[in-house]
Amino acid sequence: MEWAWEPRALTKAGAHVILAVRNTDLGKQRAAEMSAMDGPTSVIKLDLADLSSVRAFPAQLDGDIDILVNNAGTLTDHRKETVDGFEMTLGTNLLGPFALTNLLLPRVRSQIINVGSDAHKSATLRLDDMHLRHNKWTRLGSYARSKLAVMLWGLELDRRLRAAGSPIVTQLTHPGWVASNLSNISDAPLMSLVQRGATAVADRFANDIDEGAATTLYCISEPVPPGSFVGVSGRFGLSGEPALIGRTPLASDYDVAARLAAFAEEETGTRLEV
Repeated sequence: MEWAWEPRALTKAGAHVILAVRNTDLGKQRAAEMSAMDGPTSVIKLDLADLSSVRAFPAQLDGDIDILVNNAGTLTDHRKETVDGFEMTLGTNLLGPFALTNLLLPRVRSQIINVGSDAHKSATLRLDDMHLRHNKWTRLGSYARSKLAVMLWGLELDRRLRAAGSPIVTQLTHPGWVASNLSNISDAPLMSLVQRGATAVADRFANDIDEGAATTLYCISEPVPPGSFVGVSGRFGLSGEPALIGRTPLASDYDVAARLAAFAEEETGTRLEV
């Protein structure tokens, strides 16, 4: 899983950040680094690929939270499943955050930001086979499909919040192409060669990790309309300043979004109670 870039930027802005991480030792190391330079940071164990971990998380959290940022992004080099039997990419990028948001919603005060991706524009959606048990699985295809699902979830989440007259607002973001460790997923020689090439290109053309936080911070600090998709202004959606950007017709389809949310509710056994 990639290391999230938002916490560093948020602590610099004076926020008390709670890092929800699988590796608490590494999380505490990062938290200590950020606390020493900026603001207070806490660490709580969370594995989004394990619903038992997701369900245990709220009990470890003291009080309410102002802003929930769901920024999971994972890739795998072969098809595998979570402990709950979900396709790993979908389980980590969508179903875990979906369940977490539903469980935490009563304690969220103001905002939910879901990190989607322009990758959704290349995705196909198979609501009859979301875990790709019968259709072809590919590494990048599964990632794009999971992010399309996040986009649709964000659409339905915004609709439900507005319909209920909730004070909570939600947005979707696309951070651009960020020079992070997201693609470091395999030790296989061919994959390692591809990763090294991608890293070299990213180091030259992609946003650095601080710039990758800009779209999330823009949603927090600017009067961005609820339900907006905030990406970057550069060509091909790779880098640039935060800007409102478009999404595909499929990612804007409320009927499909409702069906996607119903699927996620059934899989996770959680429901958004606004």
